[in-house]
Order: sequence, then structure tokens, then C-alpha cells
Amino acid sequence: MDFTGKKIGFALTGSHCTLAKVLPAIEDLVERKAEVFPILSESVLRDKTRFGTPQKWKEQVIKTTGNQPITTIPEAEPIGPQGLLDVVVVAPCTGNTLAKIANGITDTVVTMAVKAHLRNQRPVVLAIATNDGLGNNAQNIGLLMNTSNIYLAPLGQDKPVAKPNSLVARMDLIVDCIEYAVAGKQIQPVFIEYRGI
Repeated sequence: MDFTGKKIGFALTGSHCTLAKVLPAIEDLVERKAEVFPILSESVLRDKTRFGTPQKWKEQVIKTTGNQPITTIPEAEPIGPQGLLDVVVVAPCTGNTLAKIANGITDTVVTMAVKAHLRNQRPVVLAIATNDGLGNNAQNIGLLMNTSNIYLAPLGQDKPVAKPNSLVARMDLIVDCIEYAVAGKQIQPVFIEYRGI
């Protein structure tokens, strides 16, 4: 798909071990001429982990997209009334963010971006990465699967023996998911055998 002229909000949340796996999707969108606006969660902006520093992630998304990230609730709020974006992607989408979206809690920059965007009845793509997807968050995944304008990237158990409740989306399918979501369709199948990509 040619994404020329499409304005895509791309939100990164605190599944730090997954952040590097979503960067190729951002690069792919930019190569396809989309204008990508990064949205960085409080955790990504605050927490230094073995996977990288806040400065590293911020610099990478600025370098890739050419845009300064949205980092506060007041910066995210105009997405709705001004109709700024065509699609919002949350990748990785943690269990915490997933639960807040499912239950209408808007207390972070990412949940505000999603709420504001949904007010315009435009698509939101969630690429989940959570250790409790088949635990406490299973009900929230079910709720969101039946919520208008929410689309899920295909996901599966990444470590079914060691972490039986853990679900991770195929981050390499994010761009495909966006193509389907723009057309108002959910990519299928949603639940897949996870291949560690």
C-alpha cells in the first residue's frame, strides 16, 4: 500500500524488550511515504533498562520520522478535535495500556492519544506485548476485539511453557494490519502460533 499523505501516530509503551522489534515498522511506514508522529509513553521516556535508555529511544524515533515525539497528555489531546491523524498504532501495547484502553481510563499520553483519535471514529491498531494476556487481561482483549475501530495485530503465546499467560503480537505484521485497518477490516487470523519475530 502507498501511504503517501497518511498521518500515522505511532505510540510506544513500556514493553522495553519489544521496542527494538517495532522500529522496523516505523521505518517501513516512512519509506512508504507516511508521515509518522511518534508518541512516547511515560515509561519509555523515564526508564533506563538493559534494552536501552530513554534518550536512545527518543533519538531513534526522531531520526527515523523527522518529527518530535508527543510526550504529554496536553500534546495528545488535540489529536481528536483537530483530526490530526488517520491511524494510531500502539506498539508494543503493554497489558497496562491495554487494560486502560478497554476500560476507558485516560491518564497517560498514549491512552489520551487513543481516546482522542477514537472520537473521530478512525482506526487504532494494537500490537500487544503482555505477560498476562491469557490471565487478567484476557477479558480486556475480548472487549477490545468487539470495540469499533480497534484492530489487533496477530498475536500468540511467545513462551507457552515458561510464561503460559504471555501474549506477543507479530510486530513484523504491523504495516499489514494498518492496511487492513484503513479499509475497516481486521487482519486474520488474530490468534496465531508465535514465531519469535
